[in-house]
Amino acid sequence: MNVLLFSLSDFFTGFITNIKNASLLEYIAVVAGIASVWFNKRENVWVYPTGLVGTIIYTWMSYQYHLPGEAAVNFYYTVMSFYGWWLWLKKDDKQQTVLHVTFSNRRMWLYQLGFFVACYLALYFSLLQLKTLFFPGAIPWADALASASAFTGMWLMTQKKVESWYWWIITNIASVPLYASKGLALTSVYYLILLVMAVGGLIAWQKRARAVTQTNL
Repeated sequence: MNVLLFSLSDFFTGFITNIKNASLLEYIAVVAGIASVWFNKRENVWVYPTGLVGTIIYTWMSYQYHLPGEAAVNFYYTVMSFYGWWLWLKKDDKQQTVLHVTFSNRRMWLYQLGFFVACYLALYFSLLQLKTLFFPGAIPWADALASASAFTGMWLMTQKKVESWYWWIITNIASVPLYASKGLALTSVYYLILLVMAVGGLIAWQKRARAVTQTNL
């Protein structure tokens, strides 16, 4: 029992120390990321410019801490943010927003599941090679899970699909221990916060999608 208490105390002491030692860039990325998810929950286009700040920083940080999968996904976020930004602002001839929050149909579900599996397998086997050649500290299965679900979530977010939040939840759950294992305690807490916000986002978007469905009946 004493050994367990000592281990927990040692863990939390190290955790708090890591948070205190976090760089200014990491703090900026965390604040920008939280702001981005807050705007996303409210279906506000500011999700993209605020998100870009965080994704650019995390692309560099992930590479630096031997998380090539996360580096790739943050670079993907950066590219897709410009596409999503344009898509969310797109209007029809009546100057009405073209894109609305909706549920995925059966075909879209099959597409996203296939997309996730393809991304996971490609990332996992790529990371195995990168671990051997360049990134000995890489954790292929966890990095691939967090990254593949994030790839899927970002794609669905640009389409304003409710199910994007399910993939964000998976990403956040996988990312908490992944970043903690690298000593990035602040980022680990950040993903824990995002996990809670993602659940709230899911509930908010489900209500919006039902309202859109009722309007179209």
